[in-house]
Parts: sequence; C-alpha cells; structure tokens
Amino acid sequence: MNKFFKPLLALLVPLFAVSITVCAEQYTEGKQYTKVNETVSTKKEVREYFSVYCGHCFKFEPVMHEIKKELPEDTVFERNHVDFLRGASPQIQQMVTKATVVAEHFDNTDKLIGALFNYVHVQRAVIASEKDVRNIFVLNGADGEKFDKLMNSFNVNSKAKLLKKNQQTMADKGALTGVPTVIVNGKYRINPSELDRNNSLEDYKNLVKHLQTLD
Repeated sequence: MNKFFKPLLALLVPLFAVSITVCAEQYTEGKQYTKVNETVSTKKEVREYFSVYCGHCFKFEPVMHEIKKELPEDTVFERNHVDFLRGASPQIQQMVTKATVVAEHFDNTDKLIGALFNYVHVQRAVIASEKDVRNIFVLNGADGEKFDKLMNSFNVNSKAKLLKKNQQTMADKGALTGVPTVIVNGKYRINPSELDRNNSLEDYKNLVKHLQTLD
C-alpha cells in the first residue's frame, strides 16, 4: 500500500500548496481590502460600522448575519453604531447607539436591532426620544424594566463611549467615511465594490477569512 500512496502524496502536496496560494493571491491590498492601521486588534474581530438610519446598512444586514454565523469561535463580531448621518440629530443617534448596546444584552439581539431598522425604513417613523426606542424593544419581546436599567447602567454608557471613540479613531485615519464599513482585526477595511459581483456573498466570506490570517 505504501508503494502506492507515497507517490500519490508527493503529487497532492504541491497541488494543495498551489490551491492555498491561488486563494490568497485573489485578494490584493489596495484593491479588495485596504490597510487602515499598522497594528491588529488585541482580539480577533469583525467590526461593522453601521447606522439604523442608513438604507444600505439595512439592506446589508442579511449579509452580516451570514458572515457572523461562519466566524470561528476565537473571532468576535462587533456592531459599531455611528452618529454622523443626517437622519437625526447627533444626540438622538448617540441614544440609538446606546440602544444597540442594550440590545446585545438580550437573547433576541438581531431581532431588536432589526426592529430599529424597520421602524425607520419600513414604517417610515421617526425616533424622537428614548421612549420611542423603549416601545420598539418592548413590542419585540424585550422587558421594559430591564431596558430602563441597562440604558442607565455604567457598563452600557461606557461601551457606547468606546464605540464613539472607535468611530472617531477610524474617521481620523480616513478609514471611515461612510457606512456600512467593515474592518477586520482593527487593521483591514473591506472594499465591497471590488468583490465578485456574481458571487458577492461567498467572496465576502472568503475575504473575511483571508484577512483573519494576516498579521
């Protein structure tokens, strides 16, 4: 048996190596992705900068759900709501940022954030106060008292401030000029316009996986 498998293995190993190289070479810095930082984040992450006031972000949600499902266990998916769109005042947008952090404390996180999107883009309604957000959450299964406590908690307020800091840091670097923007490991920004239009979802997934292997 060894006389048969050793020559076969000798043929397969170079082919496997070529396959890996081709996969890596189909993605080029400056084309499908851009380096926006000199160092990677302390933990592996895929961070989506988004806003519930952004129509493109609303359409992009199913893509992010698919990508999130396929992330390895040692990689976290981080939503980073921003407050620089024209759909509402910065104060209201900052309040919505806090609400997205609160949503992470409920089991139905995606449903709650999806409800915020629907309220703005489907119902064409206006979020005018924290009470509006509370009603949206309660109607979608969240406990109102828990929502109130979380919105006023130190942890939620600290996390919201950190999201704002991340937003400002990437904006100062010129890496964040609009949304949705996805940055992998704090270093590589995906350029979706350069991906395969005939198979964009799979190409996006493969690029995310590729960027996670880079230093």
